[in-house]
Amino acid sequence: MHVLALLDGTLADPTVPLLRVDDLGVMRGDGIFETILVVDGKPRELGPHLDRLARSAAMMDLPAPDRAAWERACQVVLDNWTGRPEHVLKLVMTRGVEGTGTPTEFALGMEIAPAVLRQRAEGIAAVTLERGFGPDVAERAPWLLLGAKSLSYAVNMAAVREAARRGADDVVFLASDGTVLEGPTSTVVAVHEGVLRTPPSTLGILPGTTQHALFRAAERTGRNVKVEPLTVPDLHAADGVFLCSSVRTVTRVHTLDGTRLTDSSDLHREMVELYQSEYQR
Repeated sequence: MHVLALLDGTLADPTVPLLRVDDLGVMRGDGIFETILVVDGKPRELGPHLDRLARSAAMMDLPAPDRAAWERACQVVLDNWTGRPEHVLKLVMTRGVEGTGTPTEFALGMEIAPAVLRQRAEGIAAVTLERGFGPDVAERAPWLLLGAKSLSYAVNMAAVREAARRGADDVVFLASDGTVLEGPTSTVVAVHEGVLRTPPSTLGILPGTTQHALFRAAERTGRNVKVEPLTVPDLHAADGVFLCSSVRTVTRVHTLDGTRLTDSSDLHREMVELYQSEYQR
């Protein structure tokens, strides 16, 4: 099932073409997006997602998103959704057709893929892959758009395919010096002796909305959290390693580079309950 809404608040037929073939989002991946989990009609972290959409737009010299229009389009999707109570809300903004100065913008409601639900429940195997940059490249080369959620996901998807060739489900990217960065579509969280740790966004990674919600809940309940660099040995020594993303939420990594990690099944349940508590108050 799909529900498509435009920023003027109107519904569009998702089976009818919306983009021109020369739209720069299609031709060059020139655009930005956000993916939001919706549960029982309520989008999770909508405000932070819209904030991040605005930051990505600024980094890519796109027009500033009209927040009120985006909120209206999101509500149209939510009001017209008749599928499962848990689904995906995707926001897309491209640069549009070259020379027009008019972006293409829409909100799309979608079902959650069965593979995502399976990974949530069973956990995943991951491999570490070098991203090819040093840990300081985001500051030295802002034109690389590290930390922007752009439509240019070809490298990320190539990494996931490489993981599949190695018998794994996902990837943990590393800087050229071995510093842990992020997953292609997720934020890395390692838990050691009760402390939740995640790499800093200054390394050129996308600030994670789900990771932030998890840390917010952890601090509320008196747990310690740290934003600091991590290494691969840190992951192997952790009591649990998790990849956090909007739709997959908090997913445990049970195997890293072919090595079985410490059984974190109980800790995973605790982390999921902690994350969910943010939306049950």
